[in-house]
Amino acid sequence: MDFLPKDPAMLVSSINMLLRDEEYDTLESLCNSFDRDPEEIKDNLQQHGFIYDEQQKQFRPIGYDE
Repeated sequence: MDFLPKDPAMLVSSINMLLRDEEYDTLESLCNSFDRDPEEIKDNLQQHGFIYDEQQKQFRPIGYDE
């Protein structure tokens, strides 16, 4: 993957795949590799209904665990 997609659904899918397949240990290392700010990505995806779960190392829909 050469870049992270801009579309929120594709971005969530791509990040979760890269973290799940253990290509990256943390969201921060993934973002550094793609020259992106982790807080910017978290804020952007939160506006589109996703929140980052540190323990699961994945983005999930807001309210998923409720």
